[in-house]
Amino acid sequence: MDKTDELHTVGNVVKLTEAKKAEKPNKKPENVHAGHRQRLRNRFIENGLDSFEDHNALELFLFYAIPNRDVNGLAHDLINEFGSLSAVFDASFEDLCKVKGISEYSASLIKLLPALAGRYEQGKISADSIIFDSPEKIADYMSGIYFGKTNEELYMVCLDSACRLIKCIKLGSGEIDKVSVSYRNIAEKALSLKAVNVILVHNHVSGIVAPSSQDVIFTANVVSAMKNIGIRISDHIIMGNGKDFFSMRQSPKWKVYFK
Repeated sequence: MDKTDELHTVGNVVKLTEAKKAEKPNKKPENVHAGHRQRLRNRFIENGLDSFEDHNALELFLFYAIPNRDVNGLAHDLINEFGSLSAVFDASFEDLCKVKGISEYSASLIKLLPALAGRYEQGKISADSIIFDSPEKIADYMSGIYFGKTNEELYMVCLDSACRLIKCIKLGSGEIDKVSVSYRNIAEKALSLKAVNVILVHNHVSGIVAPSSQDVIFTANVVSAMKNIGIRISDHIIMGNGKDFFSMRQSPKWKVYFK
């Protein structure tokens, strides 16, 4: 091969190499979901959630847990699995992790939302400035504490002589007849805080606020036990969904316990 042929061959190789390079894209393919995500975010910023279907609202939330994947189908799967948007956020961490596509990170973020919302609602109420002289005011305050709760929880609200809040104390979790409540513990806490009035509060996760037979028995026993040592239980309030409540003191049937 003479020099002319050699140069010709090299030239062809260079041209072929340059042609192959030209075939390759100069940048990574655009994320096909990026535009959709931005449009959904803009829609929320401009109009809020009023125009959103439940699955779209959940999809928007999941953007921040799963940044690089289409989560529309996952949002549908979650709502189908648990029955509603609210039920998704009420589901346990363990049950969320069983859904295909939900990691522990995603499940923890889902569980964080109702907890933060409850803290937000409670933070809007300045207990220092409230005179808790009615069941309505107690229920309004406690609704923030119970927001997003999926288990029954029993609290005692300790008030001074002017019905100002001294402290709200959690006594236990579970159904009222299964909560291990020490009367001595209630007495010691109430006496140490010099509480003049003590109000018991617990929630029904079913949303039905009417007292059960177990609620009535528990109330009669604890009121009697505290009365014997000079501690006044002023009411037992049962919380339902939101700010729905039942005051046993206001009920003609049960008010006799609180005389």
